Amino acid sequence: MAGTYTLEVAGLERELPLCPVNEKLDIAAFIMFSDVELTMACARELLKKCPEHDLIITAESKGIPLAYEMARQEGKRYLVARKSTKLYMSDPIAVNVKSITTARMQTLYLDRHEADSMKGKRILIADDVISTGESLRALCTLVQESGGIIAGQAAVLAEGDAADRKDIIYLEKLPLFFKDMVL
Repeated sequence: MAGTYTLEVAGLERELPLCPVNEKLDIAAFIMFSDVELTMACARELLKKCPEHDLIITAESKGIPLAYEMARQEGKRYLVARKSTKLYMSDPIAVNVKSITTARMQTLYLDRHEADSMKGKRILIADDVISTGESLRALCTLVQESGGIIAGQAAVLAEGDAADRKDIIYLEKLPLFFKDMVL
C-alpha cells in the first residue's frame, strides 16, 4: 500500500489505507466493519440529511452496518439485497452490478416477500461509499421493480466524480488518488 489518507467525517478522524485499483489509481479504503463509534456517528449525521422514508435498503456489502444502525436509530426496518440466492428466498428478483471494488460482475437478489414489502413505500437507499454509482443503480432497479418509491440515495462518502452528483446525499467527499506516470 502507498500510504494513508486522513478522513474527517461525522466529527471523527480516521486514517484510511490507500489501496491500488490498477497501475494508475489508488483508492482510500473506508471500512465501517467493527468501527462501532464511526458507524453510529455516521448514521446519526446522515439521517439528519435524509428525507422521510419508510424503510432502508442496502446491498450486501460494507454498507450493512450503516443501514442497520440507521434503521436502529429510527426504529425502522431495513433490507439487504444479497449477492447470492439463499434457501429462504422464494421467487427472488435479481439485478446485475459491477462495482469499482469488485473484480467481476455480480448479481443482487431480493426475496419476493421483501420486494413486495416495498410496494408503495418510500425507500431510502443507503451505502458506505458511492463511487461509480453502479451499486446504487442496481439498488434503484430493485426498488423500482418492486414498486417502491425512491425517497433518497445516501452514503457516508462520495468518491471521485460522485461528489458532483446532485441526486445523492453524502457526508464527505473522498478523493481518488491518481499515480503520476513517469516514462
